[in-house]
Amino acid sequence: MKIVHYAVGILFTFCLIITILITSVEAVTYWTPGYYEKEYTKYNVTADVRMEMEDLLDVTREMMAYLRGSREDLHVPTVVDGQPREFFNDREIAHMEDVRGLFLGGLVLRRICILAAAVCLVLLAFFKANLRKVLPASICAGTGLFLAAALGLAALISTDFTKYFIIFHQIFFDNDLWILDARTDLLINIVPEPFFMDTAARIGILFAGCVLLIFVVCLFLLLRNGRLNHNGD
Repeated sequence: MKIVHYAVGILFTFCLIITILITSVEAVTYWTPGYYEKEYTKYNVTADVRMEMEDLLDVTREMMAYLRGSREDLHVPTVVDGQPREFFNDREIAHMEDVRGLFLGGLVLRRICILAAAVCLVLLAFFKANLRKVLPASICAGTGLFLAAALGLAALISTDFTKYFIIFHQIFFDNDLWILDARTDLLINIVPEPFFMDTAARIGILFAGCVLLIFVVCLFLLLRNGRLNHNGD
C-alpha cells in the first residue's frame, strides 16, 4: 500500500509543478508592470517599428488581452510612421490565433492539474496515508528530478537558443505562419529573439525559484520528522 501512497504523492507533485510552470509563464507575461516598456527601450523597438512608445504599449495591451481571451480579435488600429493603419496583417493575425490557442490551452491544463492534485490529496486521505511523511518525501523526489531535468534542458538550450527556438515552434505549430518577415510583419520587430531569450530566462528563474523553495521546505520537514521519530525512539 505504501507504493500506492508514494505513487499518488508523485502524481500530486507533477500536477503541482505543471501548475507552477504555467503560473510562472502567466506571471511574467501578464503580471509584471513595466516589463514590456523596459524591453522595448532596451532593444530600441520603437525605432524599428517607427511608433511612439505609448502607441506601442497600447498595441501590446490589446495583444495580451487577445491572448488571454478577453478580446475577440486582433484588429488593432494604431499609428505607424505617422500614418494610421492596422498594426497586425492577415498572416500575423493567423499566427497569433495559434498562439492564443496555446495560451488558453495552458490555462485549461492548469485547471485540470489543480483538480487532479486535489483528487490526489483526497485519495491519500482515503488510503489513510501518513501525509506528514508521504507528501514531503514525494515532493522532494518529484521536484528534485524535475529541477535536474530542467537545469539540463536549460543548459542544452543555452548552447544554441535559435536552434531550439525553431524546434519549439516546429513542435507546437503545424504551419509556417510563425516564420515572419521583418520587412512586412511588425510583430517580429516588437518581439525579437533577444526579447524571447529575456522572457524565457525570467520565466525559468521564477519557476526554478518556486520549485526550489518547495523542495527546501519539504526537505526541512523530512529532516525534522526524522529527528522527531529518532527522539521518540
